[in-house]
Amino acid sequence: MALIVQKFGGTSVADPDKIKAVARRVLKQQQEGHRMVVVLSAMAGETNRFVDLAGQMQDIPDPREMDVLLASGEQVTVSLLAMAIKAMGSDAVSLLGDQVKINTDDRHTRARILSIDQEAINHHLDAGKVVVVAGFQGVSEKGEITTLGRGGSDTTAVALAAALGADQCDIFTDVEGVYTTDPNICASARKIDRISYDEMLELASLGAKVLDIRSVTIAKWHRVPVQVRSTFTNNEGTWVVEEDKSMESNPVSGVTYNRNEARITVSKVPDTPGTASKLFTPVSREGIVVDMIIQNTRDGNLTDLTFTVPRTDYKRAMEVLKQVATETGAEGVSGSENICKVSIVGVGMRNHTGIATTMFDVLAREGINIEMISTSEIKISCVIDEKYTELAVRALHDAFNLAE
Repeated sequence: MALIVQKFGGTSVADPDKIKAVARRVLKQQQEGHRMVVVLSAMAGETNRFVDLAGQMQDIPDPREMDVLLASGEQVTVSLLAMAIKAMGSDAVSLLGDQVKINTDDRHTRARILSIDQEAINHHLDAGKVVVVAGFQGVSEKGEITTLGRGGSDTTAVALAAALGADQCDIFTDVEGVYTTDPNICASARKIDRISYDEMLELASLGAKVLDIRSVTIAKWHRVPVQVRSTFTNNEGTWVVEEDKSMESNPVSGVTYNRNEARITVSKVPDTPGTASKLFTPVSREGIVVDMIIQNTRDGNLTDLTFTVPRTDYKRAMEVLKQVATETGAEGVSGSENICKVSIVGVGMRNHTGIATTMFDVLAREGINIEMISTSEIKISCVIDEKYTELAVRALHDAFNLAE
């Protein structure tokens, strides 16, 4: 008898019929003798609807009230699933984040899980019930409702699996698993059977939307086997697990891209100690994540600093930096939102040579200019003009024989 945590996304619980289908799937596994904990997202489209409603009330919605509003979506789905399971002759109980309790910090709309109380869940499991938990939400030390941000239900599910010592965590979604690249761009994309935590972390951080990066971090830290699979088939999905020797045979496991990128250049910055800190500290205070950074030395003890930020933070970052540039004596600030970061990922890069050369050659043959480059032990990323995104992804996928 295994303890299994299953998470179902918004498309999986989009209407009453789909919720009933989830109930049948969960009960089938319970009838096989497994203890079942189910984590649900809000119905598809509900979170966006709530965001739109909030925007009609306040230009910048109050974060606390936003959490109260957003958390209501999961409250609907967990109660409906519990009802569906009861109607099918079994027993279930729905629990919200503050009932579990999923303890978080107090950063509204982007809280982090600090701990999970296992007592309530174990009590109901021991009574033979399916435990249905609202994803995406928790409670702060002050007793306030908090939400974990986009992708938070994945994080809830994996964190619960880790806290409960679950045998596995299944993430059900509308795709069959993790693919070698986006099937919507490349028809030859292939589902990956097994992928390492590190590879999945890189893919998630570089734009792949299958799993939230925080959930992968927790899974790796606690060695939780995670399976990404489709709600709408019975096919086995992709297992995200610890690295093994077989994964090193292929130098590249996947190609991904991220269009949510913008490039900023601060020109003619005095090349003196502490200047970079003066530039980036105000950006950090605004909660803006800086990614790739390149420094180009000029004559006259000057330098140019070029870096990327999320496109959604571009305008705010530009406002901050224009003021800081004046204070530091830089000449000016410029940037572009029309860029994309294309990346290749694979643990096999550690023991294969020529991978970067192949990537650069492929892009050159397609007439694609590389604006910035970033590397790690298992990934290479290139910033390119956004209009070449699909061409670059398909060319790289073919070059590394990922369809085979």
